[in-house]
Amino acid sequence: MKKANESLSHTTWKCKYHIVFAPKYRRQVIYGKYKKSIGEIIRTLCERKGVEIIEANACKDHIHLLVSIPPKYSVSGFVGYLKGKSSLMIFDRHANLKYRYGNRKFWCRGYYVDTVGRNKKQIEEYIRNQVQEDYVADQLTLFEEYDPFTGQKNKKK
Repeated sequence: MKKANESLSHTTWKCKYHIVFAPKYRRQVIYGKYKKSIGEIIRTLCERKGVEIIEANACKDHIHLLVSIPPKYSVSGFVGYLKGKSSLMIFDRHANLKYRYGNRKFWCRGYYVDTVGRNKKQIEEYIRNQVQEDYVADQLTLFEEYDPFTGQKNKKK
């Protein structure tokens, strides 16, 4: 069973955030050949900062993350780090994207963040089902065999 609280040497916390951000111009590039790579990059950057990804999903034109961020980092500082470093890493891995995005900026300037408290289960479920809702809306039938954030095999529904 997982601990309810995390701790540092002199701090105990339970800080969870629902974060949503999108590629510049809401381009639908996250699906396809870039989805797995973007997931690996985001997972690596979160591990470097000690941020736990509780739930994550990459929709075709935006990313949903439910994360636990240590209080030594501000949410805006972490999101800036995540978007800035991931942009550079995405352009290093996929040089052909440099011509679509000027100035090596892959993500939009803004983002959405919400604190998670009593509604953690609903937010986890929402993130988990977000792609399914997009499938219904767009009538997509694309199935990702492996989750790009966890690297684990997905179950067919």
